[in-house]
Amino acid sequence: MPQKFNVYTGQAEDGAGSSDVPAAARLGLEPPRFCAQCGRRMIVQVRPDGWSARCSRHDALDSKDLENR
Repeated sequence: MPQKFNVYTGQAEDGAGSSDVPAAARLGLEPPRFCAQCGRRMIVQVRPDGWSARCSRHDALDSKDLENR
């Protein structure tokens, strides 16, 4: 499913690929804070071994799931 919103800023993606991504996020140190589908703020829990994020309307996302891709 295409990403409609920037997961770090919550702003709508314009399709041009020009989105502000914090340096910590580019390094993989910052978890996503906003849902890619609806732009709502997610509940994020940072653990010693990664993070988990949950949208009230959509699925949960876990850093361990992204490592398996």
